[in-house]
Amino acid sequence: MRARRYGSWYFAEHTLRVMRGYALSLLMYSVGQPLAYLFAMGVGLASLVNTNGSAQFGGVGYLTFLAPALVASGALMSATGEFMFPIMSGFKWRRTFYGPHASPLEPGQIANGHIIGVTLRILAPTAIYFGIVLLFGAAGGPWAWLTIFTATLCALSFGLPLMAYVATIQTDAGQFAIVQRFIVTPLFLFSGTFFPLTALPLFLQWIGWLSPLWHATELGRVLSYGYAEPAWLTVVHVLYMLAAAVAGWLLSRRIFVRRLGK
Repeated sequence: MRARRYGSWYFAEHTLRVMRGYALSLLMYSVGQPLAYLFAMGVGLASLVNTNGSAQFGGVGYLTFLAPALVASGALMSATGEFMFPIMSGFKWRRTFYGPHASPLEPGQIANGHIIGVTLRILAPTAIYFGIVLLFGAAGGPWAWLTIFTATLCALSFGLPLMAYVATIQTDAGQFAIVQRFIVTPLFLFSGTFFPLTALPLFLQWIGWLSPLWHATELGRVLSYGYAEPAWLTVVHVLYMLAAAVAGWLLSRRIFVRRLGK
């Protein structure tokens, strides 16, 4: 009865225990990535950008403009890995979903547990990333700390639909490489990460409009330094990411039930 009631949390515990095997790598990645990006892009490149075009970034320095995008993109990159490889491993490579399914845990609880575990795994490094941003003096607004949660929501709004897709894959034929090269990389480059989306030609701006990363980046800038945008657009950012995350969650549960059986 306890397993049936708390099954999602039991599987979340399993997910987190598995992650302990590469906890040191996660910690070093959580610290090393923001330091590398903030030094290279926010300090090195910013010294040139601030001299030649600071007016393009809403009156703030380039580092302040860039920081919310880096926090959100770091969370999205983490979600990409955690919602691809463990799902494929659970269904095909190591079939680790079938053992828990032989217990009283239901397929929907297995899906929920993985989502809960990955959410906690993303939330903690994102908080570390934001702390390093604070040390660089790139998040001075009183609501800047909320970017931890908007970046995590960004990760879920991209990662959960990706999880639903990976759960349908029967044969590994290079789909992950295609996702990384033709979806994740364009989102990173064309979501207003390094420059305003309006600086792109119109035939590329649609990538940003559909990208959860752009919505999270714009929302993070509003929270970090009061980036000027209409209130209705801020609401759209939140609703878009919530809708994508909920849709991905529902699809994932449905596909888990179909593949594992009731």
